Amino acid sequence: MEKAFTVKYKGLKTELKTKCEVCEAFVPNAGETNSPVLKDFVALWDTGATGTVITRNVAEQLGLKPVSKAKVFHVDGESYVNVYMIGIRIPPDVGFSSLRVTEGILTGIDVLIGMDIISQGDFSITNSGGLTTFSFQHPATHCIDFVEEMKENGHTPLIAEKVPGRNDLCHCGSGKKYKHCHGKK
Repeated sequence: MEKAFTVKYKGLKTELKTKCEVCEAFVPNAGETNSPVLKDFVALWDTGATGTVITRNVAEQLGLKPVSKAKVFHVDGESYVNVYMIGIRIPPDVGFSSLRVTEGILTGIDVLIGMDIISQGDFSITNSGGLTTFSFQHPATHCIDFVEEMKENGHTPLIAEKVPGRNDLCHCGSGKKYKHCHGKK
């Protein structure tokens, strides 16, 4: 069964943050005695991260025990870090019951959701009307292809090299002139 969520932000965003719930890894449908205790955290979605990362604070709050160590590569170089098994749910109903994650130092967030989760579903970001909308579904069900969509609807694809004139309407859809929006100097 497909499960999905959509987040509509106010304005254009350069970071995609969502609420998430984390628990110890569990076996789904194992009965009432194995019901996981979920705790709320803030997650950042990062297509540049291979795997999902949690902070030491998350591990401590959940009483997680490391299952191994792993060598990871990050902006400050490389290090050996704890590996945990977790369950994670992104409200309202996208979830993974057994996910291998590493521990890391994260600023302003508790969980970094990487390509290990993102690649299991369909992921889209749109910025129509100057508003960022982020949507994800699991499992993946179809291909999103904007070029094909434009061909089918009779639209000409935008040419990336073309810069709008200063008095043209801005490409972001705000309705403002380019010089008063993204073309400000």
